[in-house]
Amino acid sequence: MKVLVTGTSKGVGKAIALRLHEAGHSVVGCSRSEADAPFEHIAGIDFRDSKTFDRLFPVLGGCDGLVNNVGIAFDGLLATQGEKSIGDVLQVNLINTLVLTKHYVRRRLDKGGAIVNISSIIGIRGYAGFVAYSASKAGLDGATRALAREIGPKNFRVNSVLPGYVRTDMSAALDEAQLSQIARRTPLGRLASVDDISPVVEFLLGPNAQFITGQSIVVDGGITI
Repeated sequence: MKVLVTGTSKGVGKAIALRLHEAGHSVVGCSRSEADAPFEHIAGIDFRDSKTFDRLFPVLGGCDGLVNNVGIAFDGLLATQGEKSIGDVLQVNLINTLVLTKHYVRRRLDKGGAIVNISSIIGIRGYAGFVAYSASKAGLDGATRALAREIGPKNFRVNSVLPGYVRTDMSAALDEAQLSQIARRTPLGRLASVDDISPVVEFLLGPNAQFITGQSIVVDGGITI
């Protein structure tokens, strides 16, 4: 299976790509920056600018799966957040993620494929300081369900994975006391790790999930119960 994973220079995206690569899949990763990786990686892909997607078009149609992982977040109250940062979050996490997905679907209409969107529990639970991020991820989950219905007849499956708090650069705005509090509130007693997320993505891409579509799978240790 050949899979395109976006945002693979670090964090969850890199962990997903490495997991798929080690399982024997052909992986193409992409990000804005160069990455030291054992899989094919395409640099210069900036989700603030969909024109950079041109570099992905030569490989996009040959990919059996697409993992929309790229995402950004800015911590700050909406009342004081700049319009540019609000726009960037929505542009990267939702609008241009849908634009890339559109290009993928158009190139796979005669073959079908599997799409996994990396969302967040923040899209289903409100957290102060993450209004734009929450809106972008809630929108991505809504798009997951609508697209699953829209292109299911063309042999596409579309699902999303909603991680809990993961110790990556995305959670850097939280201090150790806040992270410890989140771990205490989690029934399984810890934060999520990238290795909790990647097996779920691998499952949803593979044949054992061939009758699963339009679902949002929460991977959060129970914190949203």
